Amino acid sequence: METDPQKSYVDSETDYILERNYEFCGHHLWMSQSSDSQLGTSGFIWEAGLALCQYIEKQNLTFDGMKVIELGAGTGIIGILAVLLGGNVTITDQPNVLKQIQHNVTANVPMSCRDRVNIHALSWGRDHAQFPSDYDFILGGEIVYFSKTYPLLIKTLQHLSSERTIIYLSSKMWQDFQINKFYEVILPEHFNCQLVNRNEESDINVYKVTKKSPSSENQLLT
Repeated sequence: METDPQKSYVDSETDYILERNYEFCGHHLWMSQSSDSQLGTSGFIWEAGLALCQYIEKQNLTFDGMKVIELGAGTGIIGILAVLLGGNVTITDQPNVLKQIQHNVTANVPMSCRDRVNIHALSWGRDHAQFPSDYDFILGGEIVYFSKTYPLLIKTLQHLSSERTIIYLSSKMWQDFQINKFYEVILPEHFNCQLVNRNEESDINVYKVTKKSPSSENQLLT
């Protein structure tokens, strides 16, 4: 949740900077967001990202010793929380977003934990094969919103996950972006998808996703 009033300033390289303080799982996070037009939607913390952090807190999840990757990280708030909860975390987004992520990692992750966080560019469906296929957790907050990227995201999730991988995705259910179709039709073709939390007021869903076994997928095709 947000705990302190926001503050802002102007940076010569990244334009307008907005900082907010959040608290999850007993950790205070001072997160910077940028209005730099080159970052687009990646420059901000979205409600669905906060909803996933709240779910992690509510469920008392721990990532101790686990191999975690955050997709479409933006500010990196979810991945940073996973690091603070013991995970070995790779935080990913487009190349032009990595500087913002690095700034927030430096501001929030103690030096004693820095060896457990890596920041890398990842373009879905293109260079995903450069990453391992054995993550324990895959996290994504508000990354499902542009239908043209849905096949690329599916391809990336397939590569990064095994049948034991737990994937948590949170989304505001915007009607204009066919988000229901992604979770109810597209994703279930390859993954088991369970709605584990819904905020009616904000219209935000959190899903727990696991990979279907090859035999299950073959049954769907026959």
